[in-house]
Amino acid sequence: MKLDKIAEQQIRQAQLRGELDNLAGAGKPLPTEDMGKGPDSIGYKIMAGAGAIPEEIKLRKEVEAQRAVLYELVDPQERKAAMAKLAEIEMRLAIQEEARRSLHRHLS
Repeated sequence: MKLDKIAEQQIRQAQLRGELDNLAGAGKPLPTEDMGKGPDSIGYKIMAGAGAIPEEIKLRKEVEAQRAVLYELVDPQERKAAMAKLAEIEMRLAIQEEARRSLHRHLS
């Protein structure tokens, strides 16, 4: 079964159970915060509105923050430690991205 059909089925079931009634933010526009590009972005925005930010988005923000830290450092030892931390975060992000791509390939 394709991902869009699975999602539609899950939404219909949640509607029938009343789980989508009276949600916070109902009738309001989706958040404008950047949650990425492409077909996943709207899903990320909906999840963010429900207070469930995907790990991939959290890691992207960590990468940005760590790059800012690295940019400010001058001491070679501190830079080396900051670069190691950045590499570790980027690796975790790459794993999350690959898991998502693999899931999409499997479901389509």
